Amino acid sequence: MVKRIINNVFAVFVIVIVLAIVIPLNRIWGGALIDFLLLINVSIAIIILLITMYVKEALEFSIFPSILLITTVFRLALSISTTRGILADAFAGHVIETYGTFVMGGNAVVGFIIFIIIVITNFLVITKGAERVSEVAARFTLDAMPGKQMAIDADLNTGAITDEEAKIRRMKIQREADFFGAMDGATKFVKGDAIMSIITALVNLIAGGILGMVMLGMSFDEVLDTYFLLTVGDGLSSQIPALLISVATGMVVTRAASDDSFNEDVKRQFTRNPTVMYITGATLLALMLIPGFPKPILFIIGASLIFFGWQISRVMRVRQAEEQLALQRAEAAEMSALPGSVGDEDYYRNIDNVFKLLSVEQIEMEFGYSLLHLVDEKSGGNTIERVVLFRKQFATEMGMVFPSVRMRNNPEINPNQYLIKIKGEEVARGEILTDHYLAIDNGDVTTPVEGIDTIEPAFGIPARWISEDKKVMADVAGYTLIDPVSVMITHLSEVIRAYCHEILSRQDVKTMVDNMRNSNPAVVEDLIPNIVSVGYLQKVLCTLLKEGVPIRDMETILEALAENASSLKDIDIAVEYVRQALKRTITRRFSDANSLRVITLDPRIEDMIIAHVKKSDRGSYLSLDPDVVQQIIANATDAIDKVRDVIPQVIVLTSPIVRVYFKKLVDQFVPNVVVLSYNEIDNTAQIQSIGNITLQQ
Repeated sequence: MVKRIINNVFAVFVIVIVLAIVIPLNRIWGGALIDFLLLINVSIAIIILLITMYVKEALEFSIFPSILLITTVFRLALSISTTRGILADAFAGHVIETYGTFVMGGNAVVGFIIFIIIVITNFLVITKGAERVSEVAARFTLDAMPGKQMAIDADLNTGAITDEEAKIRRMKIQREADFFGAMDGATKFVKGDAIMSIITALVNLIAGGILGMVMLGMSFDEVLDTYFLLTVGDGLSSQIPALLISVATGMVVTRAASDDSFNEDVKRQFTRNPTVMYITGATLLALMLIPGFPKPILFIIGASLIFFGWQISRVMRVRQAEEQLALQRAEAAEMSALPGSVGDEDYYRNIDNVFKLLSVEQIEMEFGYSLLHLVDEKSGGNTIERVVLFRKQFATEMGMVFPSVRMRNNPEINPNQYLIKIKGEEVARGEILTDHYLAIDNGDVTTPVEGIDTIEPAFGIPARWISEDKKVMADVAGYTLIDPVSVMITHLSEVIRAYCHEILSRQDVKTMVDNMRNSNPAVVEDLIPNIVSVGYLQKVLCTLLKEGVPIRDMETILEALAENASSLKDIDIAVEYVRQALKRTITRRFSDANSLRVITLDPRIEDMIIAHVKKSDRGSYLSLDPDVVQQIIANATDAIDKVRDVIPQVIVLTSPIVRVYFKKLVDQFVPNVVVLSYNEIDNTAQIQSIGNITLQQ
């Protein structure tokens, strides 16, 4: 029975609240019960206030709106019960009497004025401010939801987070919106409670005075001593907990930009700049020159602040020295590991070490000095972890495992720059600010936020770097915010997607074939190496990757090659047969909700291309007059430019026999255009033509 009551303690608590409204609690156990409940009310308020000071984010106390409702009803129930006691028996427990006696201090008028000031302060300052902040936070949270959703999608696309983490973050955003929406309404409870306290005090005072003087025959002084005392005590017994909970409400809704508990935030942010303490202390010491100020107190406070600032400065110097020493040791260790640092002649005397100079890394990233902490895991950097997550995502998406990314320091480049190299040659570079966020305007921004204009390195779109103190402002304004590491990883991911056909080696293909042999030995043994060599299969896979076609379904690829063994001499034709076998994969890859919006190719152009295909011992090629090629490309460019802003991926649809030749032709002049054939699209997909490439000028 006891366990069942404990499990339903809040339901029991609500029942107690209802009983407190209808039962004269001041007459039970000589007023001890109502004293007990009044002290419980104060205890609950203190607990709530302390909880709000120690939570790191508002959602850690997600039941706060419901708690506001319950505690407000509890205070009102106690207020009704104490009012009954004041008016009926001129007694509402010892707690209320003690409150009144302590505050009034022998003067009823002064005590009542102090009580009125406390009530008005709670109502006009704290409650009103918390209500306004809740309203603005709810509106801004709802307005920022689309931008936060896009940021999650960006992290998911770059492999920074998994699908499960994306679901958790989306759920958190929804919970934040629900929480601040509920807080917007719950603050009305606190406001109503403050208004009700004023009304209750007036009722106790006026009705008590009338009862005392008319019905009980008290003098005016006796009415003041009795009903004024009980009115002030009753008001304070409800207003002190109400004041604490109002402060807790303001604490929750004003800590949207906090990442730690209130105590930790105060400690960290107040000890960030010792100059503030020096100036404040010096100002207080200067006030000693003004006659009348208490000089000993000014000296104690001013000297304490200056000493406190000196302590902060000393701790910061020690910390910076330790960080600098650790950085120098890391650089020394890195330099000592390089071949040319110490003992160059002795190192290269061993001929095996000379051969090490000839090795070329498949993928490299070189960083400026300011970016090293983003890579160093000991300094909290998570770049390597993000690369590992992207490798997993890329393997799942494209069916290829790219090699490890070699990361190293490059003192010759700008401290904020990074380079991306493929097989030892630079293919891309970017520049980031580690203490800023990259803000991208997707067309929803109405109020620009001040920042440093730049170009997003992966896609070349305009953006700007926003400092951390403007993060919330930019988020509310509608910008999509990306942290510096995500900017680098997104750039790296796009580079790997663009050059993955160069990165895939024969050894990688052999590993893939060996894995396929374990699961489906029949198809491998029939095809490799009797019909197709590993080198030929590598060319097929690289051709598919170059056009963004996943090679994860290795079984289908091998079976398509085996079924069309007679056409393997021309690798382009062989790839076309493989693409047709992968039509479901290609449709899923390039469609949006199983729908494709495409540009079609005029039949006359197709006939012209077919008529000018020449065959040789090494395959077939297209031989068109340069003027005709120029006309086709000009018309294709016009058709593509008309739809480029309408659809995210431009797709040109051709007949199967024309696709490969038109793709080679258009790639020379208009890159990043997907060319598909009718046979590569699944029958269930919906095709919508939004343009046509013709020979007309």
